[in-house]
Amino acid sequence: MQVKVSIGISSRHLHLTKETYELLFDEELTKKRDLNQIGQFAANQTVTIKTEKGMFENVRIVGPFRSYNQIEISHSDALKLGIEPPVRRSGDVQDGAVVTVVTKKGEVTLPNCIIANRHVHMNPKKAEELGVVNKDILTLALEGEKSGVIDVEVTVTDNGYFEVHLDTDDANAFILHNGSEGTLNI
Repeated sequence: MQVKVSIGISSRHLHLTKETYELLFDEELTKKRDLNQIGQFAANQTVTIKTEKGMFENVRIVGPFRSYNQIEISHSDALKLGIEPPVRRSGDVQDGAVVTVVTKKGEVTLPNCIIANRHVHMNPKKAEELGVVNKDILTLALEGEKSGVIDVEVTVTDNGYFEVHLDTDDANAFILHNGSEGTLNI
C-alpha cells in the first residue's frame, strides 16, 4: 500500500521540564504558534545553546513542558558545536551529548542533546487503518529534483497528527520544504 503524507521540517529546538525552565526564566512559557502535533506549540521563549566550540542563539522552546529535557539538533549543527550526539527516537536522551543552555537569568548544562530519528507521527486510529504499530520502520519515497527513498520510524501517540518529521539536513539533501509530500510504502 502507498499513502501520501506531508512533511514537516524540524529546526533545532528543545523541550524542557518545568523545573529546568524555571531555572532559566522568571516568566510563564507562552505560545507563539501552534504546531501540527495536537497540543504542542512553538513558544515565544528562546535560549542560547553552547559548547566550548560553538553556539546557537535564539533556539526555540517547544511546549508544553515534558517530563524530560531534550535538545534536538541536526548533524550540521553538531559539527559546529563540536559534539557527536546520538541519532535517537524522541524521548531517548540517555547518554546524549552535553550542551549548556543559556538565558539572561542563568544557565544549565544538560546531557540530553540528540539528533532526532526520522519519524512519521500518527494517532492510533490512523495506525490501525494503515496496519502499523509504534516503532515500525517504513520507507518514504521522495520525488523532485533530488529524489530518493529513506526509512522513517512510526510514532503513534493519542495526539499524533499524520506527518513525517525530518531535520533540516534531510530536508536540504532532498530540497524539501514544510508541506512537501512524500509517499509512504506500507
